[in-house]
Amino acid sequence: MAENARRDIKAAQVRILGRVQRVGFRYWTINEASCRGLDGWIKNRVDGSVEAVFVGPLREVDDMLAVCADGPPSAIVNSVVESEVHEDEWCALVGQGFSARRTE
Repeated sequence: MAENARRDIKAAQVRILGRVQRVGFRYWTINEASCRGLDGWIKNRVDGSVEAVFVGPLREVDDMLAVCADGPPSAIVNSVVESEVHEDEWCALVGQGFSARRTE
């Protein structure tokens, strides 16, 4: 990948807290991320939060993080905690496309 192209790609791992399970949050996220052409995954956590990894164009990932702060209509998002993922890590974390993973 060319150096300029790498700078235009962002990977973010997020933990979304609040009433985010049993409200369609994962399916809503899959739709939103797919519409933006993002790669990654989302899963419920046993602590009641949702975890996701988004990889794609910088602007699209930032936009996805912004809409996650609201979530679908039935969700109540208290916070979105983001940690940046470096390229050498996200290559191992995600495949192509966006999908749901099993609860952990």
